[in-house]
Amino acid sequence: MPESERHFYSRRELLAWLAGVPIAGLVGCGWSPRQIDGRLLNPDFSVIHRLRDGWRPPEPTRNPSRHRVVIVGGGIAGLSAAWQLKRHGIDDFVILELDKTIGGTARSGRFGDFRFPWAAHYVPVPMPENDRLIDLFREMGVVVGSAEEGEPIVSETALCRDPHERVFVDNPADGNGRWIYGLLPDPIPSAETRQQLARFQTQMRDFAFGKDRQGRRLFAIPMSQGSDDEQVRALDRISMAEWMNSQGYNAPALRWLVDYGCRDDYGLTAEQTSAWAGVFYFASRWRQGETETQAVITWPEGNGHIVDHLAKSLQAQIKCEQVVTKIELTSRQELLTTAFGASTEQTQQFLADDVIFAAPQFLARRLIAPFEQSQRDVSSFRYGGWVVANVLLSDRPRESNVAMCWDNVISGGASLGYVTSTHQSGIDHGPTVITWYRPLTDDDPRVSRQELMRLTWDDWAQVVTSDLLRAHPDIAALIERIDVMRWGHAMIQPRTGFIWGGARQQAAQSLGRIHFAASDLSGVALMEEAFDRGTRAADQVIRRDRSPKV
Repeated sequence: MPESERHFYSRRELLAWLAGVPIAGLVGCGWSPRQIDGRLLNPDFSVIHRLRDGWRPPEPTRNPSRHRVVIVGGGIAGLSAAWQLKRHGIDDFVILELDKTIGGTARSGRFGDFRFPWAAHYVPVPMPENDRLIDLFREMGVVVGSAEEGEPIVSETALCRDPHERVFVDNPADGNGRWIYGLLPDPIPSAETRQQLARFQTQMRDFAFGKDRQGRRLFAIPMSQGSDDEQVRALDRISMAEWMNSQGYNAPALRWLVDYGCRDDYGLTAEQTSAWAGVFYFASRWRQGETETQAVITWPEGNGHIVDHLAKSLQAQIKCEQVVTKIELTSRQELLTTAFGASTEQTQQFLADDVIFAAPQFLARRLIAPFEQSQRDVSSFRYGGWVVANVLLSDRPRESNVAMCWDNVISGGASLGYVTSTHQSGIDHGPTVITWYRPLTDDDPRVSRQELMRLTWDDWAQVVTSDLLRAHPDIAALIERIDVMRWGHAMIQPRTGFIWGGARQQAAQSLGRIHFAASDLSGVALMEEAFDRGTRAADQVIRRDRSPKV
C-alpha cells in the first residue's frame, strides 16, 4: 500500500485496537496509571541493531579463550544442549547469552514472595517415547515413577490443580458478561454445535492415534518423532481456516476455539496458521487410547522453574550480556566466536572445535561468516511479537459465578486473558499476580513493530487494564503494579507453507561444525521443541567426540 494511502491509527485508536475494546471502553474517568508502580521491559537488541547499521565493536583486549564447545544463546535450547553435553562427560564449554538474564522466553520474575513467568508457563506431560524429557523431569523430581507402557507418573505438586480453565463471554443482550468453566464460549450450545464439536474431536483423535507406513505417529511432540509423509505434509499447503471450511466446520464456538488455539501456541489467527500446525496443536498432545489430551505441568514461575534447574550447575559456564558479533573459521580450521560485552564494553574471543548456535535464524545470517556462502534462504522464517504483563493485585476481583482458575481466557478480545501465577500454591484468596498475554497477530499495514515499541509504560498499562476491566469491573482499584515485557521477536510463526516448505529443514543442517539448535527449526515455539533441538545439536558434538581420530 502506498504511504500516501495508509491510514495511521491515532494514539487512542491504537490503544483501543491493542486492548480489543471500543475507544469508549478504554480505561479513564479519573483512573491514571501514575497511581501504580511498574516497568517497561524488553530483551536488549540494541547492540545487534547497531551492528546492522554498520557499527563495529572494539578490537579484543586479550587472547582468545579456548573451549571444546561454544554455545550461543542461553534459552531452553542452549541450556538443554549444555545439559546433554554434561550428561556425556563434556563440560569444557561456555554459554554466551545476549541478555542480562538467562532463559529467553522461559525466564521468570518476582514481586517479593510472588514468582511469575515472563512468557512460557507450562508443559504437557510428555509421552512415554519422549524419554530425554522424562529423564530431565525425573532429575527435577517432577516425574516420580512409571506406569504401564512407560507412561510417566508426575508429582501431584507439578500437575496443574483444579479448576484448570474458564472463559469470559460477553452478553450483548444486557451488556454484562459471565465466566464459564472450560474453553467453549457458549453456555448452551445448539445441537448443531454439539454435533460439530463431537465430529471435530473424533477427527483430532484419529489424527492423534494414526500412524504412517513407518509406524510413526502422524503428529508427535517433539515433531522429530512424528511423520513427514505426504498425508501430513499436504496439510501445510492450506491454512487452518481453509481446512475448517473444507470440513464444514462453521459453528462460531468451534471456530473461536480453534482460532484461540492458534493464537495461544503460535501468535497467529486460524487464517494465518498452517493447517498442519493447527491440527498439531490438538493431535500431538493426545496419548494413544485416551479420551482427552495430556495433563499440564506448571509452576508459579512457569517454565522459569525448568530454567532454574538447568542453569544451577552451569553458573561458571554462563556469560550474560555477551553480544556475539561474528562466528568464523580460522586458518587452523578452528571456530572463532567474537563477542562484545555490553556491560564491560570490551570484546572477547572464544576458540572452539564446535559451536552450537541456539539462537534464532534471523540472527544466524548476520553473525555466521560462512552463512552467505551456504546459499541458505531463511527469508520464510517469520517471528511474531507478544506483549506480556505481570499485574500485582492487592486482592482477588469479585467473582459472581465461578472461581478464578489457572487459565482465565477473555473471549471476544485481542488478548488471551491471563494465568494466575499463585494458583499452584493452593491459596485462593488475598493478593496474587496475574500474567496477561497479548499476541500481536494482525497483519495490519497501519501498525508497525516500531510504533508498538515506541508506546510508553503508561500506554501499555492502559491497554492491559482496559482489557481486564471487561471481565473484572472492580480490578482497577486492586492493581498495585504492572510490569510489561515487549517481546519483539518472541516466537517462530508456522504460517501456511512454512513447516514443509524446505527452508526449515535446510536450516536445521549443520554448517560444518556449527550446529543449530532453536525451536524455530521446528516451526513451533514449544519448550519440548527447544529441548529436542538443543539435545540433538549436542549429539552432533558427542558423536564427533567419540569418532575415531585419524
